[in-house]
Amino acid sequence: MKKVFIVGGIMILIFFKVDFFELEENSFNFEMHSMIGFMINGSPTTIFPTKDSGLAIESIVCDKGANGVWDYESWTLKIRNVTQSRTKCQINFVSKYSEGILNGTDPVLKDGLIPVTIENDGTVKKASLGWEWYKYEEQRWANAVILNNESEVYYDGDVIPEESIESYFVWIPRYKYKLFDQNNGNYTGLTTIENKQQIIEVEFEDKNTTISNGNRYGEWLTHPAFTAFETNGMWVGKFETGYKGATIANEAEKNENNSSKIQIKPNVYSWRGIQISNAYLNSYNYKREYDSHMMKNTEWGAVSYLQHSKFGSRSSVRTNNNSNYLTGYASKKEPTCGFTGTNEECNRYEKTSPGVDGSYTINYFNSNSIVASTTNNYSGIYDISGGSEEYVMGVMLDSSNTQPCSGRNATYNSGFNGPYCYTKELKTDGIAFPENSDYYDVYQYATIDEKYNRRILGDATGEMGPFMIQKYGVQNRQINSWYVDEASFVFYEYPWFHRGNGFYVGSDTGVFAFAYGHGSVSIHGSFRVVLSV
Repeated sequence: MKKVFIVGGIMILIFFKVDFFELEENSFNFEMHSMIGFMINGSPTTIFPTKDSGLAIESIVCDKGANGVWDYESWTLKIRNVTQSRTKCQINFVSKYSEGILNGTDPVLKDGLIPVTIENDGTVKKASLGWEWYKYEEQRWANAVILNNESEVYYDGDVIPEESIESYFVWIPRYKYKLFDQNNGNYTGLTTIENKQQIIEVEFEDKNTTISNGNRYGEWLTHPAFTAFETNGMWVGKFETGYKGATIANEAEKNENNSSKIQIKPNVYSWRGIQISNAYLNSYNYKREYDSHMMKNTEWGAVSYLQHSKFGSRSSVRTNNNSNYLTGYASKKEPTCGFTGTNEECNRYEKTSPGVDGSYTINYFNSNSIVASTTNNYSGIYDISGGSEEYVMGVMLDSSNTQPCSGRNATYNSGFNGPYCYTKELKTDGIAFPENSDYYDVYQYATIDEKYNRRILGDATGEMGPFMIQKYGVQNRQINSWYVDEASFVFYEYPWFHRGNGFYVGSDTGVFAFAYGHGSVSIHGSFRVVLSV
């Protein structure tokens, strides 16, 4: 590689062979040459920065209609739409922004994940990595988007139109937390509701820090959501997963394996009516280069605990009460009653069309919707309370505590092979559980659901106790997780966890709600995608 000299602000550009770049297929005639110049923090340089230099791209400006995109993973330039020889590009490097309090767990980006900021009206703008595009100390979490057409180019500060966005993601940095109530594993038979919520102490730590293995009150524990994949954090779908192309709610009820239908954005119909096995396959195949997968129970817990630390909203997350299963909505008022099976004044929900406010529910682009965010601003995660009930990869083992259960029986199961926890038969005509057990959490077998001591520290289940039972008509429901959210643990009839609860259960919904299911098709059941980069 030859040096590039910039004298007096004028670039003297030396030819580079095309094989220096990782170019898109058919994007460049291999007989042509491009001319590249470099600037660092506004000053000319003759030295090409290395990947560990602490620099980021502020802008790439090319002439003759060409577009330059930087691949941070391979630390190379991709030039697109090159049609003429002697095309000139200037790469402007700046010092990369980082937040000291994150202790090295700043967001990790790969080609195709575009850093963005979100304005107070929901407008999305391309962020420069040299800008302060997040600040967890002020409850502003990092956001990134994936485009429908990844060949589109947006420059720093450009508005990215909503129609160009396929999916939104929010960065959850790796952290340890101080154990606050590790002993609430058994049902205590409370008869009155207790308000037990508290601020959870969190400290960020990178993957090279010695893991904390606390198991008693006051000790520190590195959250297990991060140790499974040994990452500095994870990108979590900002909304429940939607079904691309659905124009009415029923069109988003698809029990199919087709990851091309995934979209994660506001004002779309949540993908429901799907077995867990297909939800897993869709998530896994969505973006393999980002290690995409279906959210685990412990990963839900990691979001919940960060939400209730000083870095999140530290309050009850308002429910999405749109009964048309539209993503990103928020109820205008907090429900005051739990599940009754009817649409009462104390728990109003209603249908709207996408992007339209109702009498009791408002859409994401109405700035009042931020009460349904984990940060109480647009940077947080939505649909974490209400909307659809979200299945997660958290499953109970069979009675021998050796194999994860497929489901309840031949009719109600996840689609994964394995024993039915209830009938003891074996499913063999489905798909195998993931070979890598890091993609799912397992829980010990039990015949009753009140055995909360089977929790995994950090999964936001047993640590939220003690619990009580409340009767709704003929139905008993375990409640009194934090904010009186539902607290129903898996057992042999219902071996799969779902989180957040559906819009119809009122005050039983919430970021700390957990309940059981059989893993099969449900019109209420959706899922969320996580990227471990």
